[in-house]
Amino acid sequence: MKCRHCQTPLEHVFLDLGFAPPSNAYLNKEQMQAPELYFPLKLFVCHQCWLVQTLDFTRADELFSADYAYFSSVSSSWLNHAKLYAEMIMKRLDLDQNSLVIEVASNDGYLLRNFVAAGIPCLGIEPTASTARAAREIGVPVLEEFFGEVLGQRLAKEGRQADLIAGNNVFAHVPDINDFTRGLKAALKPGGTITLEFPHLMQLIAYNQFDTVYHEHFSYLSLHTVERIFSSAGLRVCDVEELPTHGGSLRVYGCHENDARADAASVAALLAQEEAAGLHDLALYDTFQARANKVKDDFLSFLIAEKAAGRMVVAYGAAAKGNTLINYAGVKPDLLPYVYDAAASKQWKFMPGSHIPILPPSMITKLRPDSIVVLPWNIATEVKTQMAHTKEWGARFFTAVPEMMELP
Repeated sequence: MKCRHCQTPLEHVFLDLGFAPPSNAYLNKEQMQAPELYFPLKLFVCHQCWLVQTLDFTRADELFSADYAYFSSVSSSWLNHAKLYAEMIMKRLDLDQNSLVIEVASNDGYLLRNFVAAGIPCLGIEPTASTARAAREIGVPVLEEFFGEVLGQRLAKEGRQADLIAGNNVFAHVPDINDFTRGLKAALKPGGTITLEFPHLMQLIAYNQFDTVYHEHFSYLSLHTVERIFSSAGLRVCDVEELPTHGGSLRVYGCHENDARADAASVAALLAQEEAAGLHDLALYDTFQARANKVKDDFLSFLIAEKAAGRMVVAYGAAAKGNTLINYAGVKPDLLPYVYDAAASKQWKFMPGSHIPILPPSMITKLRPDSIVVLPWNIATEVKTQMAHTKEWGARFFTAVPEMMELP
């Protein structure tokens, strides 16, 4: 296999989680009677451009199906994050009714709804029918397609180049990251701005976030690598912000390479921080497997100890990261009988691989579990607040990443 960006032969394994089903391939009762597809879940690091990437094995359309179950609007904290971003960027770029905002991977309209409300023309690009339908229902126009260079050029020919192209948690999800970036270049108006948000590889390594590894994430990105990918497409990273979302993310601001804007000091500062953290040294990547194994072992030991003590453990949040952890640990319903989730699209289905039933949160009062493991640890505080009624029977909340711990 060669690097998806620079074509260097890949020799260095960063993480091997064995085989697992796609993390968002939730099962209904009928599918529980059929064979389940498993794919290798292995990451390589390129020693030339330092792109961390999954083993190349499948097509994007096998992962993002018409009934894709992730709806961004389920999380109130993520909705608020999108609202604050929209308010900031409208002011920063002086966007108005003569502007055009494009969001790639617009999901259910969680972000563009803010631009619709402000009277700013926008267009969502979203390949999954279920989320695209939800966006249209709240007035967000959507192109139901995968984004890449061909679509970017088509939008340009149609006179629909954007003043702002936003992409939240999509850059890591595209199998051909070079084609996607060339699409951004084509669809961006002269003087326009790109903002992309994605989990920061430096934080993934620092905080043992191996559960953010799943098949739909083709790439694991540092600023250094994103800068190289942008440059190869005729774009430039002109600013960067560090965000707390998803356990530590970056928001990069991109523009055409000949744009008059100077680079913000934050770009050079973060590049230096990445190098100091060892992101350009294979030694850092060689230690990560053992650290991931410890997280997995501690989680499994916790579940076994709780069962032996006669305490019931359930999980909250049927998130992709939870599926990675559960499947790598080999956990089944005997140790974790239920997962509760607020997304109606996941309720009454089963977790891929482990086949743990997913129930609505309202049903937790029937079981009154002793311990609740919050699988999407990045919203653990939000979940504990929402589930405050479990204090009635003394339930305790835990997270497994970056280490097994009880929430205060």
